[in-house]
Amino acid sequence: MKALKVANIPGDGIGREVVPAAVEVLKTISDIHGGLKFEFTDFPWSCEYYLEHGKMMADDGMEKLKDFDSIFLGAVGNLQLVPDHVSLWGLLIKIRREFEQQINIRPAKVLKGIRSPLINPKDFDLIVVRENSEGEYSSVGGNIYSGDDEIAIQNAVFSRKATEKAMRYAFELAKKRKKHVTSATKSNGITFSMPFWDNVFKDVAKDYPDIQNDSQHIDALSAFFVTQPDRFDVIVASNLFGDILTDLGAAIMGSIGIAPAANINVNGKYPSMFEPVHGSAPDIIGKGIANPIGQIWTAKMMLDHFGEQELGSTLLNVIESVTSDGFLTPDIGGKNTTKEVTDEIIKRLKKVDKKGLEAIEVNHL
Repeated sequence: MKALKVANIPGDGIGREVVPAAVEVLKTISDIHGGLKFEFTDFPWSCEYYLEHGKMMADDGMEKLKDFDSIFLGAVGNLQLVPDHVSLWGLLIKIRREFEQQINIRPAKVLKGIRSPLINPKDFDLIVVRENSEGEYSSVGGNIYSGDDEIAIQNAVFSRKATEKAMRYAFELAKKRKKHVTSATKSNGITFSMPFWDNVFKDVAKDYPDIQNDSQHIDALSAFFVTQPDRFDVIVASNLFGDILTDLGAAIMGSIGIAPAANINVNGKYPSMFEPVHGSAPDIIGKGIANPIGQIWTAKMMLDHFGEQELGSTLLNVIESVTSDGFLTPDIGGKNTTKEVTDEIIKRLKKVDKKGLEAIEVNHL
């Protein structure tokens, strides 16, 4: 039996509601598989932890986390308690940077039963590969002077090594999909980093002659996400551009509450981390209506990362069968609770034969 050690960090707000839901789903999958077991260890690190201890995680937190196979994160942030730059850099970004999670991947696709705000979404199915360690989010800069003379300087740092790593990851991913990579750029306005980005992209593309590629300026690319999302397969983007594009991808799916993400350590030295795109949603905490699909889809990405693609595909198809049959939380036009949607996913998973892990047909359970 393969035992996978997972560090569970529900975090803040609805993270404490959707992470337990996704854990129950993963336990059900373990029962179905028979040869797969998850060993979850919970950590209380959050904004409330910060108020009590003056830090977002324990001093030896990173040392504790490094021996896990993966990290399953809920949501980080509560502006009423802790400023965002403190909470994020003290937990989420700290883990990303120190565990060398240089790649962030976020898919966006039409799920049956969930109405996209687009009039004709045309069954888009795309994935954004985001450089996750530097770029516009590099912590290089500072402030000088004060009052009317105050100046803030923020430096964007792009290394060939990290840029190329993200691009090669995108091309390798495209091999398994529709064999097309789009680069998000803005070299007509950003005069140093983006021409550098374009040149690295051209160099990497030469090693993948069977993969089609193109470059799009980020403003036009954002517009095409709305008007022609079906034209895209894999998009590779810098830290900031990837962050913005993936929230837009969640929006055209119908809700940020259904969008998953993975922070990937590609060298195997440290665990990767899996988290939904949504935040802590303070306006709906405790109401029992948080959408669990983003966290459960994130669990699917974790299964894929562990080499359990058949199980991951089965889970996503079960999710889609549930949404197709109208089991929806209020953010996507339904009236179901977090528990009702989760229970239905678990119920249908239990109908999957242990030896029949092939993708199931939506609406044929």
